[in-house]
Amino acid sequence: MAVNSRPLPTLPVLDDPAAEQVLASGLLPELAYAFGGPFHFLLPDAFDTNLRAMQDTLAAAEVDGFVYFAKKANKAAVFVERAAAGGAGVDVASVAEFREALGHGVRGEHLVVTGPAKDPALLHLAVQHGALVAVDALDELDALATAALTGRVRPARILLRVLPPAQPHSRFGLSQTELATALDRCVQAGDAVRMEGFSFHLSGYALQPRADLAAHLVDLCLKARVQGLEASRISIGGGLPISYSDADSWHTFLAEQNSGHYHAGKTFHTGDFYPYHSPVAGAAALAALLATRPEGHEQPLAALLKEAGVTLLLEPGRALLHQAGASVFRIRGVKDRDGYQILTVDGTSLSLSEQWFNSEYLPDPILLPQDPAGPAGTFPASVGAATCLESDMLTWRKIPLHSQPRTGDLLVYPNTAGYQMDSNESPFHDLALPPKVVIDQTDRPRPRWRLDRHFT
Repeated sequence: MAVNSRPLPTLPVLDDPAAEQVLASGLLPELAYAFGGPFHFLLPDAFDTNLRAMQDTLAAAEVDGFVYFAKKANKAAVFVERAAAGGAGVDVASVAEFREALGHGVRGEHLVVTGPAKDPALLHLAVQHGALVAVDALDELDALATAALTGRVRPARILLRVLPPAQPHSRFGLSQTELATALDRCVQAGDAVRMEGFSFHLSGYALQPRADLAAHLVDLCLKARVQGLEASRISIGGGLPISYSDADSWHTFLAEQNSGHYHAGKTFHTGDFYPYHSPVAGAAALAALLATRPEGHEQPLAALLKEAGVTLLLEPGRALLHQAGASVFRIRGVKDRDGYQILTVDGTSLSLSEQWFNSEYLPDPILLPQDPAGPAGTFPASVGAATCLESDMLTWRKIPLHSQPRTGDLLVYPNTAGYQMDSNESPFHDLALPPKVVIDQTDRPRPRWRLDRHFT
């Protein structure tokens, strides 16, 4: 079946043998029956692979570095456990995240505390456990110094968060004037504050601006040392892209998609879509960043870091969660429309967070029919949620499914571990939050599973 006499655009995901094994195992229908609702399955071995690739990239570039997992990207405990086991830290922004990380094996000195206007209780925990704090405001710096003097256990370890010159309207970071004041206060604080360097939060995925700002932070470290401060580390945050699909599929999709391909003629600005393909992604993007020559410098970023004796800290979330999980929904109803169908599933679009940012989660979902011998062909379908809201659509796009969807079939949304599966979830309508299932595929003919310990 076609729309506007042209085939519907698709966005197939990259091959993922681990996920394909789970889909082929017959486990997912059993879990859907057991839970009676949507659920997420997690593939923590992929997290391990992504982390090792990041660490190997730093080693290959001969750059002293340390990786923190940005916990906000996924609430599952298993990823925190894998970070601790893999020699990584965790980036936290709340008391609950801090306690969760400690409780799952991360040492206090391997935590970095980010976010604006931090809770005093969070700052207290950071000082008590020796965590690194990205200071976002002058009053926060004063509070940390006071906490360190009051506790008299250890100094407050800090990075000063810099307002990106290219993004002057960002709500994160210290302006040039505030930064000068902060450095003076660090000197005055003496042993109460250990100023270890600088950090930044930069929107977007372009490598050149990130390299330019990193080089600027290296220069700030050299200047801060003149004032007697340690200044030996910089944090570049996250912002390493991943690829969900191949280049041809992505560019073809962007060129072909139009409002006729969406339920109710919905329109999206292509600039609001996540870049579902990147020429360099994950660890390769980190390698490219280290090889980038910052503006005004003759050497690549890696050489600048080594020459200055500066350790590179990074806080990837999505890049560590590539192919580390997927989301599963059961079709509850099928309704015919003009040339396509609307599928209603047993969950909400709150479990696909991209839908709530004026965008769409574009990778094609995979239909698991109860009857694999059912009619084959092309069956366009959009996917709505089990709520009374017109806007609650998991997929506005008319997906060209290759089997006829029926009530009771499963829809699997691939590669959702990075931000999608829980950053926006809500028990709307008193629906239970989808549980997370940790899949173990080690040396077994059929995967086995357990509930993630964070599940409540």
